Amino acid sequence: MKFIFSKKIVLFLVISIFFSASSIAQLDKNSELYKTILSKDSLLFNVGFNTCDISQFENLLSKDLVFIHDKDGISGKKEFLYNLRNGLCSRPDTYQSRRELLKSSTEIYPLHKNDTIYGAIQVGTHRFYETIAGKKERFASSAKFTNVWLLENGEWKLTKSLSYGHETDFDIYEEAFIFDNDKEIEKWLKSNNIPTLGLGVIKEGELQQIKVYGDLTKGKTAPYNTIFNVASLAKPVTAMVALKIVSSGKWDLDEPIFKYWTDPDVADDPRSKKLTTRHILSHQTGFPNWRYSNKANKLNFQFEPGSQYQYSGEGFEYLRKALENKFNKSLNQLAKELILEPLTMTDTQYIWNDKIDGKRVAIGYDSKGKPYKTVKNKTANGADDLLTTVEDYGKFLVSVMNGVGLSEKVFEDMTTHQVETKNGKHFGLGFEIYDFKNGDYALSHGGADKGVQTIVFIFPKTKKGLLIFTNVDDGYKVYEKIIAHYLRDQGKEIMEIETSK
Repeated sequence: MKFIFSKKIVLFLVISIFFSASSIAQLDKNSELYKTILSKDSLLFNVGFNTCDISQFENLLSKDLVFIHDKDGISGKKEFLYNLRNGLCSRPDTYQSRRELLKSSTEIYPLHKNDTIYGAIQVGTHRFYETIAGKKERFASSAKFTNVWLLENGEWKLTKSLSYGHETDFDIYEEAFIFDNDKEIEKWLKSNNIPTLGLGVIKEGELQQIKVYGDLTKGKTAPYNTIFNVASLAKPVTAMVALKIVSSGKWDLDEPIFKYWTDPDVADDPRSKKLTTRHILSHQTGFPNWRYSNKANKLNFQFEPGSQYQYSGEGFEYLRKALENKFNKSLNQLAKELILEPLTMTDTQYIWNDKIDGKRVAIGYDSKGKPYKTVKNKTANGADDLLTTVEDYGKFLVSVMNGVGLSEKVFEDMTTHQVETKNGKHFGLGFEIYDFKNGDYALSHGGADKGVQTIVFIFPKTKKGLLIFTNVDDGYKVYEKIIAHYLRDQGKEIMEIETSK
């Protein structure tokens, strides 16, 4: 009981040191002491732990070491080394473990008395990976740690170590290894009956990765420039056409649309005089998604424009007709002048014309693998059926992220909450907005139709983004693992928002 009691005292003292560290100035990363402690950490783990070189632990651990683990209890140096030799390092041919320090998490605080440094406290997070019987390495766990390093006879020794907050998340990290291997991705897609997957990754404000997996038809590999029907991802492009014209001073977000177009179905409804572009781009028109959902197959207002949220493709078609009437140009032509040509989006069209290479178009499938007839619109739809590639749409998203062609006021309006949708999300203008715990935000939009499931995210503050295109009714079933892998913690927040009631 005396031994246990003394260890409890040690635990209390170490925890006290840890919490008092916040009152000590953290060391600059360029300081000599910071570099010294990191070098000792590297010797202990990169040379010692990762290669099972026990001599490194014998040299760097104090004879008075106290190691406190939130799962395995408390041990001294002798017990710690025994467990290492006869545990993790006992079967190198069949099991290997690797520790990885998250350097960005590292904080080091000096311990000094009378202006003399006698030690340092190191706080951080590390991850552990395992390789079993020669198989591919996989994530095992992550943990926080607090180490107390003291100078003993002029040499740095680890005297106290706490390891706590262990987490294992195989659902995210185990699947992450799929995305490091194209063959594994192809297998994964086949197991989920996904014919074609297009991925785009934006980092540091640039489209840095374009990948297309699967087949266009049986035996015909999908090229990197596969043309996808991206369904409602047409809406952000239509929105940007309008917002660029607003930025030029030739259109007003809050001017009533009836001056340029009134649908015959609502011409006698006084609410048609109140409808604005802002209402349309934030889905506050009062229209149903499509008029054919009504028994009469006619457009109608279901509530006062601007009073609440209701997603509507009809609104974007209404805007298309107003823009075309005012400028005497088709939406496809306006998009070509304002977006497609400036960004060299050579494979993007609202309509099927001779510029579409039919041999590169991904056919849409139902969940049982039956192909749908390819949509070949001759008239643009402002809300649906945009044809594009991962590269082209990635260029478009980068331009949106950077506010290309938008005034400061219009960009602010686009990224400002206009109306709450559900689960804490909001619509801005043309994009839905996710707000994250760390203060960042994402603009997002999806597309869903027969043989189409697509979704995109961009982060204007941190200049990153993700595009996911699939050509099957239930393509959404691969979203979660892709989002978790590429967007990490924010991906988890997105899934939490989407699955909350």
